[in-house]
Amino acid sequence: MVPVILFHAGAAPFGGGFVGVDVFFVISGYLITTILIDELEQGRFSIINFYERRARRILPALFFVMLCTLPFAWAWMLPSQMQDFAQSLIAVTLFGSNFLFWKTSGYFAAAADEKPFLHTWSLAVEEQYYVLFPIFLFLAWRFGRNKVFWMISIMAAGSLLISEWGWRNEPKANFFLFPTRAWELFAGSIAAFIIKTHGIRSNQILSGAGLLMILFSIFFYTEATPFPSVYALVPVGGAVLIVLFATKETFAGALLSKRPFVWIGLISYSAYLWHQPLFAFARIRMTEAPSLGFMLFLSAMALVLAAFSWKYVEQPFRLKDVTSRRLIFQSSLAGMVFFLALGLTGNALNPRFEQYWLARQPDNVRDTYVVLSRANPELSNWGADEYGIQNLDECRFNTRNPTDEVQARLQACADAHGPGVLVLGDSHAMDLYGVVASRFDDHPFIVGITQGGCRVFDWHPDCHYDDTAAYLRDNPGVFGKVIFEQAGVFLLKEENGTKGSREMFSRLRLTQPVKHIEPDLEHIGIAVDYVRELSEILPVKWFLPRAEPHIGMNYVLRNGCQGRYFFRKNQYELFDELEGVIVEALGEVENDQLTWLSQNEMFNFDLTNDFMTCDEIYWSDGDHFSETGEVRFGARLPDEFVQF
Repeated sequence: MVPVILFHAGAAPFGGGFVGVDVFFVISGYLITTILIDELEQGRFSIINFYERRARRILPALFFVMLCTLPFAWAWMLPSQMQDFAQSLIAVTLFGSNFLFWKTSGYFAAAADEKPFLHTWSLAVEEQYYVLFPIFLFLAWRFGRNKVFWMISIMAAGSLLISEWGWRNEPKANFFLFPTRAWELFAGSIAAFIIKTHGIRSNQILSGAGLLMILFSIFFYTEATPFPSVYALVPVGGAVLIVLFATKETFAGALLSKRPFVWIGLISYSAYLWHQPLFAFARIRMTEAPSLGFMLFLSAMALVLAAFSWKYVEQPFRLKDVTSRRLIFQSSLAGMVFFLALGLTGNALNPRFEQYWLARQPDNVRDTYVVLSRANPELSNWGADEYGIQNLDECRFNTRNPTDEVQARLQACADAHGPGVLVLGDSHAMDLYGVVASRFDDHPFIVGITQGGCRVFDWHPDCHYDDTAAYLRDNPGVFGKVIFEQAGVFLLKEENGTKGSREMFSRLRLTQPVKHIEPDLEHIGIAVDYVRELSEILPVKWFLPRAEPHIGMNYVLRNGCQGRYFFRKNQYELFDELEGVIVEALGEVENDQLTWLSQNEMFNFDLTNDFMTCDEIYWSDGDHFSETGEVRFGARLPDEFVQF
């Protein structure tokens, strides 16, 4: 669990520390399967006994940590965070938090860092395995151990194949859900069957290779590594090799048998439970991203708290002479009812909590909060309705894909008004549509085909770029011009190769300089190729990436609407550098129909005036314009912007 904790703390060398969870899955699968095989072979298998052991192992420490988070959530969370927290109480109690976080956040997203129970997704996966696997093993055992082994092997292979499809097509579901994680638990089960048949065979080379495989993935994998996928075979395979071949006679076995490692192993479950709430509440409470030194201090604090809860919570509940079966089941049920009731109540009464929270705030925070609450990035586009849909007029609308219905509508618009203007791209292009539509509100035919999260270099079957290009190729007279935009942060990368993400900036304090980030030539090349192909059909203007402030809500609330806002040192210059690299690449395309325009020069962002006032904010989050921002910056566009 230590690599997982250090990864969440932001320790750069542990870029793949998240694979500790995968190793844990293997070990869990191995231990549970070993116990179940013993009981089935001895004819003493009992599903009640199994769930009693799981309840003793998991619930007391989990409920204790959940209980300890309640006063901090009440004291420090914003109303929106409190509602998320209440929902997570429900999901954690029902061991469905992997479903909740699949639907509401990404594991590597900035906002996810402020979710105290984000890490419980892995407990949910494990519990779902505990519910299903014993029943399967009991029913299948009649066919014999060998056939059961092959059944599990086939299911593991199927799960791995699903994960290979999943990271390409549904990456969030792939990360969080049981079907794409099951093979890692089954890997431990397979190891248990092998050991039951052949025993543990001491092997210096294979156990050492297993240790190196885990270490390699910890230090060389990054957030950009597709996961889980065949890449997960490295840490999972390494864990299996250690289970199969590491004895005290091997270097790996002897190392892992050292007292410090054994002690960490004993408290690892509690340490895992404690670390994310500590990190999340630190990020919630502090104005800016906590320093690495402070996060390492909290990592050590997690170990101290883990030692306490292991001794005074975990241990007493594991001893049957201290806590009877009846007591463990009654207390577990009471805990589940309590947290379910609390979560349901908190979710239902969140509007009242918001009123209570606002009443406790000073005037500047209250005024700033009211302004921020209007800047919902999902809905904050000019002309959008309550569902975030921009349908301004028959020929002035923004859509996700050129469906048959949309194509018929576009043709009718072209027949009525002549060629129109198309805004094309990702969520920044959604902003741009609001900018253009508000600025040129008398233009009869302006359409957007945009999707948040869809970029030309991140292929997804539901994205719109290929279908839009095909439509334009088949219908060249419908539009006279395409204005293209992509979010700049995803055209950047870290020097270590990690692909660009908003967290590159949001994890920095405003006083920290931006460094070790550079243009991503691969992504830029793919985007240039796309607009080059489009420009062979009709004129294309790339509205180059905007400089993105990435200033967090906590900072804004505490700094206030009258505070001073600015880009981090080197941040604006980095986007200037990115712009230069894109322009150079576009300059190599010999096509007069492909042009570009500097968004930063056009809008000339000065965050002193262009971030917020006490009446409105011009950014809905770290990099998107608000509705008022779209109008403000749109007013700076020249008349010829939509001409062709």
